[in-house]
Amino acid sequence: MGDAPPPERGAHRNRWHGPEGRGALVNWLLVAAGAMVGAPLRYLTDRAVRSRYDTDFPWGTLAVNVVGSLVLGLLTGAALAGATGSRLQLLLGTGLCGALTTYSTFSYETLRLAETGARPRAVVNVVVSVAAGVGAAFAGVTLADALWA
Repeated sequence: MGDAPPPERGAHRNRWHGPEGRGALVNWLLVAAGAMVGAPLRYLTDRAVRSRYDTDFPWGTLAVNVVGSLVLGLLTGAALAGATGSRLQLLLGTGLCGALTTYSTFSYETLRLAETGARPRAVVNVVVSVAAGVGAAFAGVTLADALWA
């Protein structure tokens, strides 16, 4: 027990101090900044779509999820090609796309369709959302590969 070295001076300080801590804080701020744009974009897109289409089908959620998947695919492809850094991934991928897209709303709206007797539309929502989302991500990676590979 007595063989352990004493703690370094100042080891009790919080994790934001020092070079590594500042980097973590910058990363956190990048994610927050992206989310501050992505969440309002999701809200405004859904409102705009709902005002144009009088339907119970969740077109707004489908739109943001597909666009977010495309953008994230593009960013991922760019990162794989070495065309973007980790900070851009945090800002746009984790922050913006993470706040723009919404699995929870997709789940809720699908359940709502099924519970209100629109089961065929609920199934269509699941199939179209997954197929279009994966297809958009694939298209984004493919586009990035064509641009930066």
